[in-house]
Parts: sequence; structure tokens; C-alpha cells
Amino acid sequence: MTQTLQRLNPASMPDAGQMGYSQITTVEPGRLAFISGQVAWRADGETPPNSLEEQTRLVCANAMMALEAIGASTKDLAMVRIYMTDLTPERLDAAFPIVVEWFDGAAPSLTGVGVSALAGAGLQIEMEMTVRLPD
Repeated sequence: MTQTLQRLNPASMPDAGQMGYSQITTVEPGRLAFISGQVAWRADGETPPNSLEEQTRLVCANAMMALEAIGASTKDLAMVRIYMTDLTPERLDAAFPIVVEWFDGAAPSLTGVGVSALAGAGLQIEMEMTVRLPD
């Protein structure tokens, strides 16, 4: 099987691999999926949890359900963008390890963005993904 994604952390750049992501991801031709931002909403409409850590776990669970719906896994992630309200080093330290653990060693390219608000009351974190669908 041909490797469809290649991760790069050039020596001339900061070593993102030590943090659990990659500076560059190249993608072989194939089908791509663009997954809308996943937030801490549940299918039953229950109110999102208050803690950032709990919301992050729920976001990762929702993201995994989206990946599974298209026959993909975290290994197929090309690019992940994470949006967080009130982005501070402390809040990043609370959420980032949960996300990196969820990556399960995949180390996709990653961008984090601090925002003033997300699309629903009480939401603190959102994850959108670009996925190279497995052959």
C-alpha cells in the first residue's frame, strides 16, 4: 500500500514533532474530505460541559465519529485547525495534550487559533479537519 500522507519537520524549522504535530504534510492525489468544525455538542442536545478538558474530549469523540463515518482514522488527517476561546498558555496546556493523545501518533499539520466566540453558547473549542480518504 502506498503511503498517501508524508509528515515533515525540516531541521531548519522548530521541531513540531516533539509537540505531537508536523510542520508540513504532503498528500498524494486522491479523494479529500473537509469536515466541518466539531464542537462539544451531543446528538441528544444535552448542554455542553463547562470544563475545557471535558469539551475537548467531546470534540475529539465527535471528530472520531465524523472520521469513522467516512471510513477514515486520525492517520488520514492532513490538516487540523483548532479554534479556542480565551486562548492562553494555561488553557492550551489543558486542551492540547488531550488532542495530541487523540491523534494517536498521527501528527497531522496543526493550526491553533484564538477566537472571541464560537457558534454556540458556552462552546470553548472547535476542531475542523482536512482528511485524505484511504484508498
